[in-house]
Amino acid sequence: MTFTPAAAQRAQSSGALLRHYVNGEFVATATTFPNFSPVDGHELAQVCEADAATVDAAVRAAAAAQRAGWRNTTPAQRADWLHKIADGIEARFDDFVAAEVADTGRPLEQARKLDIARGIANFRTFADLIRTANSEFFETHAADGSELINYVTRKPLGVVGIISPWNLPLLLFTWKVAPALAMGNCVVAKPSEETPTSATLLAEVMHDIGLPRGVFNLIHGHGPNAAGEFLTRHPEISAITFTGESRTGSTIMKTVADGVKEISFELGGKNAAVVFADADFDEAVAGVLKSSFTNAGQVCLCSERVYVERPIFERFVAALKEKTEALRIGAPDDPSTTMGPLISRGHREKVLSYFRLAVEEGATVVTGGTVPQFGDARDQGAFVMPTIWTGLADNARCVKEEIFGPVCHVAPFDSEDEVIGRVNDSAYGLAASVWTTHLARGHRVARQIETGIVWVNAWFVRDLRTPFGGTKLSGIGREGGRHSLDFYSELTNVCVRIA
Repeated sequence: MTFTPAAAQRAQSSGALLRHYVNGEFVATATTFPNFSPVDGHELAQVCEADAATVDAAVRAAAAAQRAGWRNTTPAQRADWLHKIADGIEARFDDFVAAEVADTGRPLEQARKLDIARGIANFRTFADLIRTANSEFFETHAADGSELINYVTRKPLGVVGIISPWNLPLLLFTWKVAPALAMGNCVVAKPSEETPTSATLLAEVMHDIGLPRGVFNLIHGHGPNAAGEFLTRHPEISAITFTGESRTGSTIMKTVADGVKEISFELGGKNAAVVFADADFDEAVAGVLKSSFTNAGQVCLCSERVYVERPIFERFVAALKEKTEALRIGAPDDPSTTMGPLISRGHREKVLSYFRLAVEEGATVVTGGTVPQFGDARDQGAFVMPTIWTGLADNARCVKEEIFGPVCHVAPFDSEDEVIGRVNDSAYGLAASVWTTHLARGHRVARQIETGIVWVNAWFVRDLRTPFGGTKLSGIGREGGRHSLDFYSELTNVCVRIA
């Protein structure tokens, strides 16, 4: 596949216009906004902006579909639908790859092997899970001698509002849509305004397989005083699941508070990697390289803080610098590209502001900190060089605040207790990685780190059945496996007297 404006156009739902999908129909609204390529800045499409009436129509369509019978479908029937959706994505695999690459600029092979493959897996995983999910069951005896049985049922919540981010568009969109549908809910989903295309293709798949009208609805638009806020404020929304910035999560939480609605938030992170002197050195360097610069650092799980035990600190920084400078920055269709652009020039300006701030705060720039010059159309894109700092104090803003770009600060440490304290001295608590060949230490440190997930000698791999989420400003709740089933359903205990 060659990355060209024509290839990007083929990824659009309706040529140059991306529309909403409401009650089984693609609908346009009068107001639109442009979707730009982060690779070279050219316009990919115009995207319809949902007004309050469109959002209301989508929510009411979902509520009607819920009442009309979707909530009463069996787990086996819903599993069949989820497998049909997965089959539909698979049948249009190259279209989804083109859409994801056009919107994000990520390397082609990453989109193929991670993003689209994981989107398919999300539907298949939850389809298989609801076929085999069992219920709690208890036999009890009351004080009066009667015999009772108690069993737990899961009922749909109703209409679930889904707001997903731009960094891993299809992956994180389907991570929420799949379990919501699996548990018998109807959905109104809003992808990020930065990455609307793969979600629109998913709506086409839903339409083509004949999913009942109103079960899945898609709206496009922005957040405050726009589609996102209209969705979270709607009285017929039963629950909101959101992945994105912590400040936006806080705003949504206040919005839904009066309705006491269910929420699940996966928010920001300022994640740490800890490298002990006994770590497999080459493995640790490769792991930190990956955890710092994958997707240009635009993964909520990326490591922006790296702590290295002092005996290997200088050697580690030198090795990480060498590997970082070997990364190839470029267009997604170049097979040698290992890192693409940031999502937009606006986001690039935010990242560059931190690059300037780090120098003001006293950082040593080991490598990077600049914008690459290509001498072609890519200079109109949103590229930055992968960047390593050393020398900042633990209370520096660049060590405390999430940057969400290809950057890490590397600092030495002297003891286990010291580094655990420094890792935990953060307003965030999403993820951490620990690199050591000492098994007991790996377990011991992982237990003491205040995050939702800790990797030992690994990063960005997990079983989809395990709980995922953060602590502190990094989120509320857990999703994955039965934890998703619990969030996307209302648990009811049924107690029956049998004797």
